[in-house]
Amino acid sequence: MTLLLPHIFNGLTLGLLFALIALGFTLIVGVMEVINLAHGSLFGLGAYFALTIIGAGWLSDTTFGVWWLSLPIAPRYILALILGPIFAGLAGMVLELALRRTYGKVPLYGLLLTFGAALVIEELIRLGWGTGEQFLQLPQSINGAVLIGGLIFSKYKLFAAGFSMLAIAAVWVFLEKTPYGAIIKAGAHDSEMVRALGFDLARLRLLVFGLGAGLAGLAGVIMVPIWGLRPHVGVDVVIPAFLIIALGGVGSFWGSVTAAILVGLSVGITGAYAPAWSMMSMYILLILVVGFRTRGLFGKKSALEN
Repeated sequence: MTLLLPHIFNGLTLGLLFALIALGFTLIVGVMEVINLAHGSLFGLGAYFALTIIGAGWLSDTTFGVWWLSLPIAPRYILALILGPIFAGLAGMVLELALRRTYGKVPLYGLLLTFGAALVIEELIRLGWGTGEQFLQLPQSINGAVLIGGLIFSKYKLFAAGFSMLAIAAVWVFLEKTPYGAIIKAGAHDSEMVRALGFDLARLRLLVFGLGAGLAGLAGVIMVPIWGLRPHVGVDVVIPAFLIIALGGVGSFWGSVTAAILVGLSVGITGAYAPAWSMMSMYILLILVVGFRTRGLFGKKSALEN
């Protein structure tokens, strides 16, 4: 059991990070009824923006860049943690503006548009940052290892797990305790009723898409020190996010969180005994759950089940 604890911890950390990605995905699916295949690319874009902010990017050879790089890594990392998700959110808003022409039409149009956007973003990343593997610099305070109860744990994974829990809690408070959150939840159930009550549905969709993309970007900044940063990292992310939505139930906040943690634990624990099957385990988990409960863990009962 002692030997298994690090794998359980790694699984919980991975699950909490998956939850951040999936929450942004489920917000967009719930309110806009659009499966955003560019969600993973926005995840990568947030991380690459953070990489540029930490390293000063094309300003690195200027006076400002030299001064910026002379600062300790901690303030640069904090700023990247703030601005990376904001830039990803703005990119998501631009994508939503392009999506508006597909509303009310066959859903395939929106699906194809976001798929094309994912390819465009990936190629822009290759042009702007190159094709090689990149690494995000971390402050010394969250780098290295720490000894707890005779076991060695990664400081950064402890930080990532704690930060993810705080971010998930903040999103829950926003959705449950603020008027804006109430409007978003109402839009997920009946967008036309929201419009009838006098709210600007176009603005709601724009803000929700930006929030979902921002959460993806935030997950990217936090997750890439564990997963690595490469132009096609979005492909590695969007598949687990889609799986988590199906497993937890479309539109369910806690369904997404619970499913993400279950997926993380299955990957982490399977990796302790059969590393080759670690990623396959989440697909097996999906088959087992959906086989008994088609709508997922917390999905609402459909008319077909009556």
